[in-house]
Amino acid sequence: MQIRKCRETEIVEVGAFYDEIVWWLDNHINYPKWMYKIYPSESFVRESTMAGEQYVCMEGRKLAGAFVLNDNPQGNYQKGKWARHIPDGEYMVLHALAISPELQGKGLGAEIVRFCTEEAKSKGYKAFRLDIVPGNAPAQKLYEKSGFKYAGDADLDRGIAHIPVFSLYELNW
Repeated sequence: MQIRKCRETEIVEVGAFYDEIVWWLDNHINYPKWMYKIYPSESFVRESTMAGEQYVCMEGRKLAGAFVLNDNPQGNYQKGKWARHIPDGEYMVLHALAISPELQGKGLGAEIVRFCTEEAKSKGYKAFRLDIVPGNAPAQKLYEKSGFKYAGDADLDRGIAHIPVFSLYELNW
């Protein structure tokens, strides 16, 4: 398994990967409430790749997972009930973590979270934070098993009508 930054030549493939994931979620249980061709989308992948924040997880030549790692909470994280006050820009945030359906439940998500945690520590960040849609049981289980603590639900001022609040999680060191 190799985790690395997405290459410009892979943008279309990664965008299609997210489309396949959302289609699969729509036909099972769409826990994150992602929207086909809207979020995450090829344009999201393009923007994230150009910013150096889109990552891929490869199993040989097959795309097994994708995610974005940066220090932008994309919303008002000051509303969280965090254990420590840490200013924006001093913690890392994980976005749009997707695992190929046939590989879900096999530890790949935990491996990606470990990778992200090590990246955050090695770059001098003080913590690792993220948000999920309330009721996203698979994500909640993954993050809690990885040592994250629940920091409350909050409206992050994102203006997403079908997701008025998000559940916040943190990992401090």
